[in-house]
Amino acid sequence: MMRYPIGIQSFETIRRDGYVYVDKTDLVYKLAQGHIYFLARPRRFGKSLLISTLKAYFEGRKDLFEGLKMASLEQEWTKYPVFHIDFNGKRYHQGGTLHRTIEVSVDKWEKQYGLQPSGADLGDRFIDVLAEAHRQTGQRCVVLIDEYDKPMLDVLDSNLMTTLNGQPISVEEDNRQELKAFYSCFKAADQDLRFVLLTGVTKFSQVSVFSGFNQPSDITLDGRYESLCGITEEELYNYFSEPIADMAVKFKVTVDELKEGLKKRYDGYHFSEGLTDIYNPFSLLNTFDQGKMQDYWYGTGSPEYLMRLLAKNDDNLMTLLGQEYAPAEFADYRADTERPLPMIFQSGYLTIKDAIQKGFEYRYVLDFPNDEVRSGFVELLARNFFNQQKGIVLPWTEKVVDALRDGDLELVRKLFTSFLAETPYSMRPKKDQKDRELYFHYTFYLLMRLISCYTIYTEKQLSEGRADCIIETPKYVYIFEFKLDGTAADALEQINSQGYGKPYEADCRQVYFVGASFSSKTGTVEEWKSVIKTTN
Repeated sequence: MMRYPIGIQSFETIRRDGYVYVDKTDLVYKLAQGHIYFLARPRRFGKSLLISTLKAYFEGRKDLFEGLKMASLEQEWTKYPVFHIDFNGKRYHQGGTLHRTIEVSVDKWEKQYGLQPSGADLGDRFIDVLAEAHRQTGQRCVVLIDEYDKPMLDVLDSNLMTTLNGQPISVEEDNRQELKAFYSCFKAADQDLRFVLLTGVTKFSQVSVFSGFNQPSDITLDGRYESLCGITEEELYNYFSEPIADMAVKFKVTVDELKEGLKKRYDGYHFSEGLTDIYNPFSLLNTFDQGKMQDYWYGTGSPEYLMRLLAKNDDNLMTLLGQEYAPAEFADYRADTERPLPMIFQSGYLTIKDAIQKGFEYRYVLDFPNDEVRSGFVELLARNFFNQQKGIVLPWTEKVVDALRDGDLELVRKLFTSFLAETPYSMRPKKDQKDRELYFHYTFYLLMRLISCYTIYTEKQLSEGRADCIIETPKYVYIFEFKLDGTAADALEQINSQGYGKPYEADCRQVYFVGASFSSKTGTVEEWKSVIKTTN
């Protein structure tokens, strides 16, 4: 019976205790030949396990790699002095917490190498430790920093305050200065360093935590290391064929149908223009352990920093998705712009869905990676946008899904009307027509995105126009056209005149045309008419 290392981030524990381990040690070996690296990946994607694996490798733990790819690649197994810092274990909302956390590690290392604490700052003290470790062992040092950015993310845009030298300062700025001073040691200690890796969720730009030290090689979007964390489709089928077969029997489906279900729910992450499919490892392991598909990764919680950014920003998903971006637009967080797009991408809620070559560079199109992320994140956005509670949004979505499945458009109308009627009047824009139209457009974009179990097209480009929304279920196809302060009849006429139903003329499913008008005054459904498409 397979043992799944859920919540276990120790390479040694996984190997010693017989947990399943997806062998990526060939990539670890390749990475270890370099010098200073930075890697960003979403939470629970295996960054801590990667750090632990590198630690075991650089400590010369040959026994832990028996039977793995590394065993045939490494011949010398040199033991290096390794310095590991994990910022993930604490919350950094109070001034001084970060300083004390780093100081504990530096104190320990000074004792280990027989150094007396000096009055210098922590960065200079660490420089002395690295130099002494190099001198005593004859080997340059390895520094592994896990979740390097957590002290910043904990307080990003939080307005929490502390004091420094008797003067008020934000905790965010205090933590930034602390990290900047500490990370600057890598430049001064370069001659004593064999390898450095910093992992985290976010790459900060113009926040200066990296200024003053040799810029690391950013491998976040490097195709050579895109599968360093996460599970590829090939790895999924090679390592987990047994639980896949067991689940197929349990749910009375074929193995191929079970694989397709896993793919839709947990696959879809891409970290380079190569577009290699990467599955969410946390969700897969929990699925096989519990024998059922649920939203495991999303259920672990949404980052507070991302919610703070979204709450104060005017960007919405309708304007962010489907656009072409240069890497700098979504790969680096820039404090001066406060756009949420980089944070949404780096946190794992959006991923690369297409890579378009432009000369010698690429432009990237972003979208949700899979159904787990799409449904969870859109539900969260909808709750915030409509000022609704979780207990309202989820049951509403389930009822709409059932009504569309059964072809009950009258119930769909009632559900839309009642949901919108509960949206606070104060949320609706009142100044100009453009803002009102954008609000209602985004309203129905979110509502349709909530219905993720069906094929949903919003603003679908057709030969003679652009349909507001098309929903495809196993038995029915619904073509919607929405009008703000117009009439349902006008909406139906547009569907007919623009030929939105032509692509479905040979479709065996029943096709409905739905015209709906919404009032900017009442904020809800004014008119709703539906007709069954007739063949020509």
